[in-house]
Amino acid sequence: MKKEFRVSLRVQFLLYIIIVHLGLIYLIFQWVYKDKLIFIASEVIVLLSVFVAVYLYNNFRKPIEFIAQGIESIRDKDFTTKFVPTGKSEIDQLITVYNLMIDQLREERTRQMEQQFFLEKLIDAAPIAILVFDYDERISAVNPRAIEWLQLPGQALIGKAVQAIDHPLAAQLASLADAESRTIKVNGIETYRVQKSHFMDRGFRRSFIIVAEMTQAILETEKLAYGKVIRMMAHEVNNSIGAVNSILDVTKSVLQEDEQADVCHAVQVAIERNDRLNLFMRRFADVVRLPVPQPANNDWVEVTRSVVQLMMPRAEADGLRLTFTAAVPVLYRQIDRVQMEQALVNIIKNAIEACSAGQVVAVIAQADRVVIRDNGQPIDPVVSTNLFNPFYSTKPDGQGIGLTLTREILLNHNLTFSLKTNAGGWTEFIIMV
Repeated sequence: MKKEFRVSLRVQFLLYIIIVHLGLIYLIFQWVYKDKLIFIASEVIVLLSVFVAVYLYNNFRKPIEFIAQGIESIRDKDFTTKFVPTGKSEIDQLITVYNLMIDQLREERTRQMEQQFFLEKLIDAAPIAILVFDYDERISAVNPRAIEWLQLPGQALIGKAVQAIDHPLAAQLASLADAESRTIKVNGIETYRVQKSHFMDRGFRRSFIIVAEMTQAILETEKLAYGKVIRMMAHEVNNSIGAVNSILDVTKSVLQEDEQADVCHAVQVAIERNDRLNLFMRRFADVVRLPVPQPANNDWVEVTRSVVQLMMPRAEADGLRLTFTAAVPVLYRQIDRVQMEQALVNIIKNAIEACSAGQVVAVIAQADRVVIRDNGQPIDPVVSTNLFNPFYSTKPDGQGIGLTLTREILLNHNLTFSLKTNAGGWTEFIIMV
């Protein structure tokens, strides 16, 4: 439309020049055609006027051409094209302003591209997962950490709403409000810090979510804290118990049992209670003193079968049926057999204690997981988030040592695990091997 308007203006201007000069020629012919010298001079003046008009027209047209070329360059995002001064002050002023504008646009564009490049590199290198959404709240970009965390290829995430992602955190991420920050625990062990915010893109709001995994940092902090407390308690209790038991042994030895039977019995009860207290503290200390695993090539099928056989009498005594099945004949992995047997004993023991009647099944499912399941009391969702907290227990006389020790053994082996009740009502402890 602009081009058509410019052509029309040029034609109008040329028509105007032609009509004016034709009119002048006609008037000259009518008035002075009898005087040949004046007539010729008048015609020469008219021709000069035509040339001057064309010259002026070309000079007026040049700024328009410069503006048109500049607009085309800007439209094509070509910020390298600059005009050379022509020596005419009016046009040179326009060229100077245009060249200055192009320089500023090129600098701004270069700065913006550098900032965008830096931001992209920063996001890619970030140790936290970042999900960026489009105007319709669908994922438009993810960084490598998010792909690793979600265990899905990037192309499979693009265009999806966050609640459509197959991940335990998906529903909670979808419920985040703008500028909201929240700490979320999954499977009782994995802890995440999530935050939703927004930025402006071409005048419209776009959201993004940051997910920082805090599991390892929290576990290390917890271990340092409870390790220090347990070592201090064990030191004080052991020192006190040793001294008290020595006094009680001496006291018992000087008493004549036939004359002081009641006192001797009370002293013996005190000694036995001290021994049980000492054992109680040693069990806590075992969690802190857990040695570094010594991995060797062991068969998970054989290890699990041996632990099931060990625990069968305990299950039968409680009226339960404990069975073992394996989908593969052997499953070799690098594990510390002694520690892993202890972990499996704790898991099966908890499953047995959760069943008043029913069965406990140990399964080697395919070649990637060991599952201990029971059909006892389902785990409450609130309890599920605290199961692997240090020394947490739902039993009246429980100390929470079994699951804490199991957690430490599995984490030291870099194994992923979970404990939850599935839709079928079976409670499953799953170890990804």
